[in-house]
Amino acid sequence: MPASTDDKRESKGARRPEASAGNTELDYQRALETAGRLLGKPLDLPLAEGEPTVGEDFRRLATVATFGQSWPRPGLDDRSRALISVTIAATLGTHEPLRGQLRIALHSGVTKEEIVELFIHLAAYAGAARAFDSYQDALAVFAEPD
Repeated sequence: MPASTDDKRESKGARRPEASAGNTELDYQRALETAGRLLGKPLDLPLAEGEPTVGEDFRRLATVATFGQSWPRPGLDDRSRALISVTIAATLGTHEPLRGQLRIALHSGVTKEEIVELFIHLAAYAGAARAFDSYQDALAVFAEPD
């Protein structure tokens, strides 16, 4: 049975319950714990100089969505998610997220050799220029002290 005009009007501005999911302090703390486990150290996302305080809201929402809702899901292990995340960040050319994903991958048991193989494969599908550019971030992370 089709919805009436009144039903459509009521639902048009109504918030779906899941729209506010993941916004509790407990959700945020759990996301920070997951991020810390994956990185091997606490996640630190301070505001940049001149950044408005609303930037904290952005960081919180991104942290909960990524480390609170996506990473803990069943179906893929951390190692697989790490390889996928490196591939996505490299393909998109997002340098700082790529460096973070590379650190997570290495901490999740992915070897440097496997990461190089990932970039070889990426060159075939996303182009050599994109792979080479992103590979420079991998080299920088490889050089970081353990």
